[in-house]
Amino acid sequence: MIELDSITKNLLKQIAGLHKIPDGAVSFRRNGKGEIIRSTAHIEIKKKEDNPGINIYVHSSCQNEACHIPVVVTNDGIFDLVYNDFYIEDGAKVTIVAGCGVHSGSSSGHNGIHTFHIGKNAEVTYIENHLALGEGKGKILNPTTIVNMKEGSTMTMNTTQIGGVDFANRKATANLKENALLTINEKILTASNNIAKTDFKVNLLGQNSRCKIVSRSVARDKSKQVFKSNMIGKNLCFGHVECDGIVLDNANIDSIPRVSARDNQASLSHEASIGKIASEQLVKLMTLGLSEKQAESKIIEGFLK
Repeated sequence: MIELDSITKNLLKQIAGLHKIPDGAVSFRRNGKGEIIRSTAHIEIKKKEDNPGINIYVHSSCQNEACHIPVVVTNDGIFDLVYNDFYIEDGAKVTIVAGCGVHSGSSSGHNGIHTFHIGKNAEVTYIENHLALGEGKGKILNPTTIVNMKEGSTMTMNTTQIGGVDFANRKATANLKENALLTINEKILTASNNIAKTDFKVNLLGQNSRCKIVSRSVARDKSKQVFKSNMIGKNLCFGHVECDGIVLDNANIDSIPRVSARDNQASLSHEASIGKIASEQLVKLMTLGLSEKQAESKIIEGFLK
């Protein structure tokens, strides 16, 4: 057993819903070092020999099991970098709960490069939450996700930046083969002088490959957000990008969705909207006894659900 201080416990609860290190397949990394690596009969986790990070092997026998790989940074001046590769065998079904929490008094951060190799008819749910706490500035979280999906596979990515991250540059690239389905749900909240960038690129390569991207974001104070996406259809395929943002105070949001058809049977669409909270929504909640700030918080909470 390892000791978990109160700061670490709080981060684990917020980024992964954990009150302790769970049973089952786990990789727990703290302040640039892997502290726990535990495999099961169906999910094998091995430390990389050539780079910092891990290889995760999810066998076909894995059916609806979970794998937790949280990362926390609680020391000042730590800039962690890991390369994690996921090998999902044909027909496997797995939920992978990732996420990184930073709590420090000065500059620190984590860069995670995750590559997924998803086998035929496999089903993957990937949950990634990012959070930064503490008084200091310069907290950086830069996740990179590369997804290669074989025939008939499905993947759902739920990514959330909860708050407090001074700078984030999220990049994701996906390649889908025949009948593969990718769903990406992104939620971002920025405040103060935070900067958050998102750049998604999806290649719909196989016949009947499908992708849906939904991004919801709230920017307040003087924070800035930039959302970019490019969905490229190279076969009979279906894709949709939806990005909605709420701007408060003196914040900025740039939304740049793009679709590119490289086949006359590609069906692609996008929509984007940016605006403020409607005054009638605030008034309605305030008539129920809420203050203006409480009403605003409730509306934002519902929007980011």
